[in-house]
Amino acid sequence: MESLSSKAYKKDYVNTFNGDDSGDLTPRQTPGALYSKAVPTPVEKVSLLAWSNELAEKLGIQKPTEQKEIDILGGSHVTDTMYPYAACYAGHQFGNWAGQLGDGRAITLGEWETTPGQSWELQLKGAGQTPYSRRADGRAVLRSSVREYLMSEAMHYLGVPTTRALSLVTTGEPILRDMFYNGNPAYEPGAIVMRVAPSFLRFGNFEVLSARKEIDNLKQLVNWTIDRYYPHLTGEDKVLQWFKEVVERTAKLMVEWMRVGFVHGVMNTDNMSILGLTIDYGPYSFVDDYDPNFTPNTTDLPGRRYAFGKQPSIAYWNLGCLAGALALLFPDTKALIETLETYKEVYWSNYYGMMGKKLGLDQVTQEDIKLVKELEELLTAIKPDMTIFFRLLIDLPLDMADATASEKYFKQGLYNDLTEEEKVRLYTFIQKYVERIKSNSCTREASQELMRRTNPYFILRNYLLHQAIEELEQGKDELFTKLQAAMKAPYSDKYTEFFQTRPEWATQKAGCSMLSCSS
Repeated sequence: MESLSSKAYKKDYVNTFNGDDSGDLTPRQTPGALYSKAVPTPVEKVSLLAWSNELAEKLGIQKPTEQKEIDILGGSHVTDTMYPYAACYAGHQFGNWAGQLGDGRAITLGEWETTPGQSWELQLKGAGQTPYSRRADGRAVLRSSVREYLMSEAMHYLGVPTTRALSLVTTGEPILRDMFYNGNPAYEPGAIVMRVAPSFLRFGNFEVLSARKEIDNLKQLVNWTIDRYYPHLTGEDKVLQWFKEVVERTAKLMVEWMRVGFVHGVMNTDNMSILGLTIDYGPYSFVDDYDPNFTPNTTDLPGRRYAFGKQPSIAYWNLGCLAGALALLFPDTKALIETLETYKEVYWSNYYGMMGKKLGLDQVTQEDIKLVKELEELLTAIKPDMTIFFRLLIDLPLDMADATASEKYFKQGLYNDLTEEEKVRLYTFIQKYVERIKSNSCTREASQELMRRTNPYFILRNYLLHQAIEELEQGKDELFTKLQAAMKAPYSDKYTEFFQTRPEWATQKAGCSMLSCSS
């Protein structure tokens, strides 16, 4: 185990590409530069609030105890071997080209090597202004930082590809934010998360080079990305092979989001990882009552572009934008389009396979696909709690008496009483499902175990996060500590206190259901 200050950081990215080394933090366009040097702005007092021991062990990083080490986590101390920078990228936001964006409040300190050829970017989010901050201050508040820290790690334990979070610190400085962009700004406690990933490269890193017709830079970035993160790809068509793998990873990521009921909220192309990771946790949410049209982002209203059920198609659209950026490297777009179209087959085959596991099926036939579609229509109609419904399904009695009995069994996961028609519809599905389960070639116990591994028991619900944040702002960390423990065992039924539907009071309370991009 090594301390954050004792190790020499690698600087492969900045040593490879053209960048702006001036250190000027004035917001501006940076044509020709893939990054800009951005030294973090020191804060009043860095205090360690949370530390991921498991991730630290994986990285071989010693938990800091001395203030100078803790200061690194808050940007108040930068070692001689670090080269802090903000990446330049562009993107499509809510379906519209937004031009240059870049790391407006994220600063990469360097690359932490764990084994030869394997390194992780250590990045501070909220460490101060960068040349890409535009009109913002580059800071983050406790509210958004707690959400990013907890959800990054929660998604990891759920088995969903994601960036990670090593630490969470407070800064001792108040930050002015208008939480809902409604003209009511207020001061909130400042905080900083140290994010960790093999790479934070996004679709937008390639889009900006294409838009600026910087073909040499685009070629260099593509080849470097392939050599570093997809080294098994070789040959003259390796760029096309690489795009195909990005398509596959992205499709499979969407399947994982749908499996656990995760809604990202801001699926702009600058928030799409080139490694198929979940990246940038802003106004996200898990689905409570099952609703394909649910979006947690107030900015996404009324169009609901990034709603739960639309995420797979948006990922396909975003991949189309990436293909458009790569088109400069091809004589024509035919092969790119054909590769892009493989997304649908990859997604749907993996999606129905996943749903089969959620239902405990030994295999998925065409008849089973019809059963899955019938279930989706049922859930959309009766809107039960998604997480609770699937967990209750695991121990479903195979001799359910009637429609009244079926409603009673699922009562714990219902937000509203069912109409007579809905009761019958639920019971009809259960009868079909029970008959299908009885035809499994595996035992009921094996089927149930498959369901327990696929359907989470615990999810980080927005109202729980909101309560934990309110307590932290009052100097209490009891719920925050409990959530950290529960998120590490999401498939265990140990934390029964969290296995309940969203309370009525949280439906309309600010920060418990809908959020904005403000942080």
